[in-house]
Amino acid sequence: MTPKLELHLHLEGAAPPRFIAALAKEKHIDIGGIFTPEGAYRFEGFAEFVKVYEAACTTLTRPEDYQRLTRAVLEAQAEQGVIYTEIFLSPDFCGGRDRGAWREYLQAMRETADVLQHEAGITMKAIATCIRHFGPDKARQTALCAAETAGDFLVGFGIAGAETMGKLKDFSWSFDAAKEAGLKPTVHAGEWKGPSEVREAIHDLGALRIGHGFRAIEDLALVDELAETGIVLECCPGSNVALGIYPSFRKHPIGELYHRGVKVTVSTDDPPFFHTTLTREYEMLHEAFDWDDGVFAALNRTALDAAFCDKDTKDRIGKLLEAEHV
Repeated sequence: MTPKLELHLHLEGAAPPRFIAALAKEKHIDIGGIFTPEGAYRFEGFAEFVKVYEAACTTLTRPEDYQRLTRAVLEAQAEQGVIYTEIFLSPDFCGGRDRGAWREYLQAMRETADVLQHEAGITMKAIATCIRHFGPDKARQTALCAAETAGDFLVGFGIAGAETMGKLKDFSWSFDAAKEAGLKPTVHAGEWKGPSEVREAIHDLGALRIGHGFRAIEDLALVDELAETGIVLECCPGSNVALGIYPSFRKHPIGELYHRGVKVTVSTDDPPFFHTTLTREYEMLHEAFDWDDGVFAALNRTALDAAFCDKDTKDRIGKLLEAEHV
């Protein structure tokens, strides 16, 4: 199986529905309404997706829960051939932004990641993420949690949530604090709002990577800027199709963005919610744009270059990619 890198995956959003349902049963939490009769997540559209996502998170109340979740997610990724992953974690859900609790949650996840690196050959790094629709004040608390735990495991800082809420510049303090601690910035932008949001992510928050970002295609001057600066888009086509932004992979702008020289990568976002896997993303992109192994190898090299990890980790992962193509 082709070794893969994934840069855009939300830990809670990668929780299998059966995992969440089992936790809910253990803890006598009634969230049965978020599942279909077949056991999948039940939602229509982004607003309902967010509600179901946050309802699922109510079952994750202890570091041990996140330890188990980390194992489940990393094992599923390893089955898809993922050898390196950067996963979004939210102090909002891990201890309610309490810095002491956040340390306990983070340590539990790190210990599990270390075990899975040896057991399954997958390396995990973490990106602390504030939630846009929770507002700038809570984002500051999240940034302080992140700044105090920055290091070789927690390597980045981001923002996710409802893109239509507020202005990105309102979160500049949080991003400045995170960057001062050595965390590298990535910003969800250009998914539900237009290319101006991508510009703001770059110019107001100093984003090195953009989560999604495909709406940039609506402004070719911005596309040229992305191509020239090398800012990387963390594209998740299956997510965008599942949420109805585009009717099919063939209509997704990732093909045109790649053709125009923009650095793009491929990820799954919240795979159980969107009924996808990284292998499926590759298969659908091959079908839509006739991308071959050479293109996917180039995308994985782009992902490695854009990864927020240290040089030693990049060198080690790079050797694994090179070995595949010798």
